Amino acid sequence: MDYRQIFIDQYKANITRRGADRLLEWLLSTDFFTAPASTRFHAAYEGGLVEHSLNVYRIMMKKHFVEGEDDPESAAICTLLHDICKAGFYEVSFRNRKNDAGVWEKVPYYTINDKFPYGHGEKSVFLIERFMRLKNEEAVAIRWHMGGFDDAAKSGSFAIAHAYENYPLAVKLHLSDLEATYLCENRNPEEEES
Repeated sequence: MDYRQIFIDQYKANITRRGADRLLEWLLSTDFFTAPASTRFHAAYEGGLVEHSLNVYRIMMKKHFVEGEDDPESAAICTLLHDICKAGFYEVSFRNRKNDAGVWEKVPYYTINDKFPYGHGEKSVFLIERFMRLKNEEAVAIRWHMGGFDDAAKSGSFAIAHAYENYPLAVKLHLSDLEATYLCENRNPEEEES
């Protein structure tokens, strides 16, 4: 399946805000469409990041989007772009592993090389706003899409509770991201074989 083209089609059909074309152009210049979604947990394979973004969009629209109440452009922005912080975030390294014949061989795997350590959700908001203005609810939703997995939330910040109380879109994005990550996506298929 050509997730890159599906993403581009969904993006162009749903995100028409000023600067959206420049943001897409920038995304196309990065490894966003070939990067994994993680190093080993979900969609840890080439193209996993764009596949994950589309899964989050699909779940949002199917389960949490309310026609006439929710803004379709905001839903598309939040779901398709919540993890753009991962563009330029991973690199391929190599390790030794025994193959089926018991012979050691070098195999590739993904590692993190964060050249701009600005946080997860915060970094996505920052990168989007370099090209396109976000509404408050969009910025808050993207900032807190990691829920309790976010470092600030793990440290006891109450900001996430206030975000979820005041911005239903933030809750909807978090739920869509959780479902995509834990119920729709596999780990790296090569890792599962070991």
